Order: sequence, then structure tokens, then C-alpha cells
Amino acid sequence: MPKPIYVLENTRPAYHLRYTWTGWPAGGSAFPSQPDDDFFRQLDEQWATDNLKHLSTAWERSQVQLGFSAIPTVSPVLCVSRAKGRLQHALRLARNTVKFSRKVAFRGIGANHTAEVEEYVSQQVDREKFVDPRFAAMLKRFTTLDSSVALDQPSESISGRYWYDVHIVLVTSNRVRYRRQRDFEALDRSLVATAKKHHHRLAARAWMPDHLHVAMRGNIEESPAEIALAIMNNTAYTMGQNAIWQHGFYAGTFSEYDVRALRR
Repeated sequence: MPKPIYVLENTRPAYHLRYTWTGWPAGGSAFPSQPDDDFFRQLDEQWATDNLKHLSTAWERSQVQLGFSAIPTVSPVLCVSRAKGRLQHALRLARNTVKFSRKVAFRGIGANHTAEVEEYVSQQVDREKFVDPRFAAMLKRFTTLDSSVALDQPSESISGRYWYDVHIVLVTSNRVRYRRQRDFEALDRSLVATAKKHHHRLAARAWMPDHLHVAMRGNIEESPAEIALAIMNNTAYTMGQNAIWQHGFYAGTFSEYDVRALRR
């Protein structure tokens, strides 16, 4: 295998990643009353070492929901593990031992709703207002909206339900503009193959002359950085193992709910 062109050490991502974790007590039990601020201050310091910033808490006897922001190297599996594990340990130290249900819910949220993101991606070519209608028509064939990918429905796993929807944006190196249909065909095949290999589901994608938009349901074991880097490296390999992308990417979460769902 060729050496990857793009790695964490040489990329500078932009990101807006917000997650909620919801946990429940095991059957027949209940959570104690919400702990005080000092309890959470200590937890916040621990979560910070996991690259999670605690944003909100919604505490009830029957369930607890925590909101976090994260950097792109944090996967849903890691977020869930640290949210639940550290909270359960802190409660035990406070002599409020609670047996947690094995089931959890995880959701990525953002500034925009799912429908807004899908519409934004699908309208990229129309918004550009290309002078040559033939080029616009050709490029439009590389805008795909897959209605079979139901982002409002969770991905089920043995540990719970996950809504892990990510918007990835890549920009070409030096804003080089691709124009040939065969290049777009090769790039799109590479994107689709990468998603299949990594168990992502492409909900919407739009190839533009100098950038790419992808809205997807991600594999919960992979972080946004891993998702973006896999796409960047595989498409670069397709184009002759050339550095076709800028050394950076944008990754943002979105869902049926927006960040206003977070309440401190």
C-alpha cells in the first residue's frame, strides 16, 4: 500500500462537532438527585483529557443526557465510553452507586437540520450559476441524493442507538478546478468504494470543480478525522497518488435537532 499523503499531523481541520449521550439506569433502579457543581467540575476536567468539552446536562431520575463538543479525532464509540464510564465512576466515588443499563443513545447535532444540509448539498451546482449549461448539466450528474439512507432513523448496535451524521467538505489544492467527466467518474467511484469499505452510508454528495460536499451516516467506530482522511487518501490515490486536496477538511455534525437542544 502507498504511504498516505494526508495524516493527522499534516492536516488542519475546521470543525463543529456536537454530541449528546443519553443513559438510563438498569431496570428497577433510578438515578440519584443531580449532583452539585463541584461534582461536575471534577468530571469536566476528566472529560477534557478525552478531548470532550461538557456543554450541558439534563438530569432526571429516569435518564441522564449529557451534551459535549469534541475534536475530530473523537469517535462515537469513544464518546459513549467516556461519558458513561467516567460518570458511573464519579457516582460510585460519591457513594451513589448506580447500575447503568447497557443501552445508550448517541446523537450528533449541529447548527443545521438534516433537511437543510441535504438541500444545501443537492443545490451546489445550481447555486454556482455556471456560464456553460452543458458543463453544469454534466456536473449535475455527480450530485446524488440517496433517499434510501434514512438519517432520521438510528443505527442500531448491541450497545444502543446512534445518530451519527456528518457533513464533510474537501477543497482542492490551490483551488485547482476539475472539468473532465472521466475525472469526476473516477473520483466518485473512489468515494463510493471508500464508503462501502468503511461502512459509511452516503446520503448526499456533490462534486464541484474545486471542492466536494458529502453528507453521510458514519460508522460509529470511526472519528470524523478518520472518515475525512480515508476519503482524501483514496481519492488522491485514484488520481495518480497526487496531493489533490488542501491539507485540511471541514467536519460538522447535524441531525433532526439543532444545538438549541443543548441546555446547561
